[in-house]
Amino acid sequence: MTYCLNSRCSQPEKAGEGRFCIHCGTPLLLGDRYRVIEPVSEGGMGRTFRGIDTQAPQLKRCAVKQIATTQRGQNSDFLQEAQKLQTLSQHPQIPDLWAYFESENIMPTLVQEWIEGDNIDIGIYTESEIRALFDNTLTILHFIHENNLIHRDINPKNLIRPAIPRPDAPLFLVDFSTAKVTTKTALAKTGTMLGSAAYTAPEQLRGKATFSSDLYSLGLIAIHLLTGMHPFDLFASMDGLRAWEDYLTGEVSESLRAIINKAVADSPRDRFPSAAAMYEALHPGEGVPTQIAIQPPTTPAAASSNETEESQLFPAWRCFRTLTGHKSSVEAIAFSPDNTIIAATGADRVIRLWDVQAQEGHHNQLKAHNSIVSGIAWFDKFLMSSSWDYKICIWDTETQQKIRDLTGHSGWIQALVISPDGALLASGSADGNIKLWDWQTGEEKITFTGSRDAILCLAFNQNGNILVSGDAGGTIRFWEIETGKELQEIAAHSEAINSIVFSPSDQLLISASRDRTIKIWQWHSQTLLQTLTGHEGEIFAIALNQNGNLLASGSADKTVKLWHPGSGRLLQSLDDHAGGVKTVAWNADDTILATGSQDKTVKLWRFI
Repeated sequence: MTYCLNSRCSQPEKAGEGRFCIHCGTPLLLGDRYRVIEPVSEGGMGRTFRGIDTQAPQLKRCAVKQIATTQRGQNSDFLQEAQKLQTLSQHPQIPDLWAYFESENIMPTLVQEWIEGDNIDIGIYTESEIRALFDNTLTILHFIHENNLIHRDINPKNLIRPAIPRPDAPLFLVDFSTAKVTTKTALAKTGTMLGSAAYTAPEQLRGKATFSSDLYSLGLIAIHLLTGMHPFDLFASMDGLRAWEDYLTGEVSESLRAIINKAVADSPRDRFPSAAAMYEALHPGEGVPTQIAIQPPTTPAAASSNETEESQLFPAWRCFRTLTGHKSSVEAIAFSPDNTIIAATGADRVIRLWDVQAQEGHHNQLKAHNSIVSGIAWFDKFLMSSSWDYKICIWDTETQQKIRDLTGHSGWIQALVISPDGALLASGSADGNIKLWDWQTGEEKITFTGSRDAILCLAFNQNGNILVSGDAGGTIRFWEIETGKELQEIAAHSEAINSIVFSPSDQLLISASRDRTIKIWQWHSQTLLQTLTGHEGEIFAIALNQNGNLLASGSADKTVKLWHPGSGRLLQSLDDHAGGVKTVAWNADDTILATGSQDKTVKLWRFI
């Protein structure tokens, strides 16, 4: 049996045994590997399924947990949490996190180790059994709290005793689907209530969970196990939770009663401030045992090109190669049309040509400019470069010889772009002018004038009959190629526009600015459709893939962000660079993203 994870599928339980659901067409193998077999539970926070790893010996079982996006908020937030869970899963009492997936048709999905065993028994526990439960659980809670994560759903169903006894893990804490990474400032921020209501702390019901909220839930479990009374039944009584000691059937010491009462105090201020403090109350003078020494997870920057799927957290854009050699900031990058070479230019005045497939650091160099090389463009085997030395160089990359210089601008040249048919080269300068060149002959065809500010970026539409410019004053202008006329202008941004691209459909225009925003326009009607925010610094560059469904942006905040432009959703943030990201580019088939930075490196990324 295979179960379809598309929540809109009409018959998910009858999806078929192929690669795609026979009813809705959704892929049935997560990452071409994990197959969902049957549902286990469903609630407000999402759904849990039993699955199998089709590539593991004997079809190893796994737990597949879907997170309801209405409960999680932005998916990018949970991406951070999934990465944190990868680190936490090194703890012997926390299930391993194998993968994380998201797509247009399914909710964000975790794939975790399946723990074979039973939930802790609901029955009457002795004091020694409760103390043992506290000891086992508090060591886990101390560990996750130290890593700035709140579980938010501590209840008997999520405490599992493994079927095969394990000395290092007598008890597992499972279901981190409601867990959330937090910081000291975030603890006081109102959010969405998550967790099983019966065991949930009062402040968590108001959306303000703290570390002590997990301790409150653990205290309620102890009361349930010592009295046999469900928390809802206690709350429904006239005296409420305060009457729990009246329902005790066995001897419980005053010291344990005091610890439990402090754990379930109404106000977080009256509770134990940490799991370590609660453990010390149980064992005066002792600290929480340190179970493991956590090794930091392999970061994308350190990932090797032959990294196996088993070592990855989830399919994502990961750095597989870092190119070094520039002596200063990398200003522009571009792939050759055949995807074999990447050209990178920089403030060191050198153009470096790298073999995309080669693993060694060898590269060729082109030198002719006397200042920062700020723009680059390819056509066939020919490379064009522009510089702050006021000139454009045309190169034959097969012979690595310069063919000619194009001169005529009276200011540094920041923008350089070639028309879709390769016939025209457009350049934009600090002199406020845009020039169109027949680059093969060196003839200047036309000059567009009218901008009062430096031209920082240019883009041709897909038909090649419109050229759009973005300038230092925040204005977008549209120019007709045939006549040289300015067709329209948009006061688009409050500060300089650094990068601009057309969508493959020619219907949308996307601009990025020093004002830290990306704007998506229906340019024919000058209608602003969306404003994307999230960068904490100036946005230097954007690049849209060939399908128009993945937008990369590079910023002074040292990050590259990946967006779904149709929905405006932030999909992933890449933070491997040590300096501002000045330039981003896709290769011709969208399989590689290249990023260049003020840290003097170019990084190549794949979705793996």
